Amino acid sequence: MSRLAYQYVVLRCVPRVEREEFLNVGVVVYCQAADYLAAAWNADRERLQALDPRLDVDRVCDALAYVDAICAGDPRGGSAALQPRGQRFGFLKAPKSTVLQPGPVHGGVTTDPPRQLERLLSQLVG
Repeated sequence: MSRLAYQYVVLRCVPRVEREEFLNVGVVVYCQAADYLAAAWNADRERLQALDPRLDVDRVCDALAYVDAICAGDPRGGSAALQPRGQRFGFLKAPKSTVLQPGPVHGGVTTDPPRQLERLLSQLVG
């Protein structure tokens, strides 16, 4: 089995930027060699509302579904979803000032990008 380089970002829910508090809610993995781009997420309603009771968790889930659409190349992801995978990942990893923000880009090697995505989701999001 060949080892493939990949990059990933953790998606953070940041309900109140001024408090500098966030909760990890998802992961996006990009592996150019495998032509792979996918996201996995878990928006735990109870944990998110403990962070900010006023947070609209349904809107957070909508934003995460938008990320899924971009990764999948689904037209519901808008013009970003129509770009090549590498550019889609570039769009998703770019800093944003919204409630859903990407963390820093990290990298690694794997023999199985989908399995790596699930492992990262389990380790970093729960």
